[in-house]
Amino acid sequence: MTPHPTAVVAEDEATLRHELVERLSQLWPELDILGEAADGVQALRLLHEVKPDVLFLDIEMPGATGLDVARQVQGRSHVVFVTAYDQYAVAAFDEGAVDYLLKPLEPARLFTAIQRIKQRLAGPPADLSAVLSQLGAQAGATTKRQYLRWINASVGQTLKLITVDEVLYFQSDSKYTRVATRQGEALIRKPLKELVDELDPQQFWQIHRSTLVNAAAVAGVSRDFRGRMQVKLKESEDALIVAESYTHLFRQM
Repeated sequence: MTPHPTAVVAEDEATLRHELVERLSQLWPELDILGEAADGVQALRLLHEVKPDVLFLDIEMPGATGLDVARQVQGRSHVVFVTAYDQYAVAAFDEGAVDYLLKPLEPARLFTAIQRIKQRLAGPPADLSAVLSQLGAQAGATTKRQYLRWINASVGQTLKLITVDEVLYFQSDSKYTRVATRQGEALIRKPLKELVDELDPQQFWQIHRSTLVNAAAVAGVSRDFRGRMQVKLKESEDALIVAESYTHLFRQM
């Protein structure tokens, strides 16, 4: 076992997050907590930055759910799920691949979880595929559809985490999809056709077969010298052509 194992605590309820950090410091003083996350996107960024041995992960979080985060953590960190919902704490966890904590936290249960994690640190993190599949099915049956909230995009040689709220528009570009934000551009390999199905249609409007625009970024529309409708953006000089079949989206503007 690592003499000074490291951890990240991802929990959107601040009081519970602070309580968990405090109790971990009491029950496992050797554990070095490298960071805390209040939502799924922060958790993902911390995972990329500090690569913890253990991740305490709330299942229900804004930005990106705990299940979304767990899919990214596969094979890199040992996971302890934190949940307020008994329906999640069932057979999926009984396989022993991961552990879980029910809210409100009980010190005795946390102590048990710590002992299990210490034993597992001697080996590689468990394969979470089966657990995530079962938890995902349960979550899908009890919650409304979750749309894509973040993407991993390439900026030069760097992989960057971008929330969809930061995106002004997506545009097909050969084998890639170009992601335009206020800070610049990035590339992803996911085709626009998949993005159409994964993004919230109330937030992202398809205005051309090759373009999806963030409705919140639209300043207005105008016609170019050829009579084609084009979208003007609030924080970009780019003008986006609107295909004739999508002009009905802007009839009230």
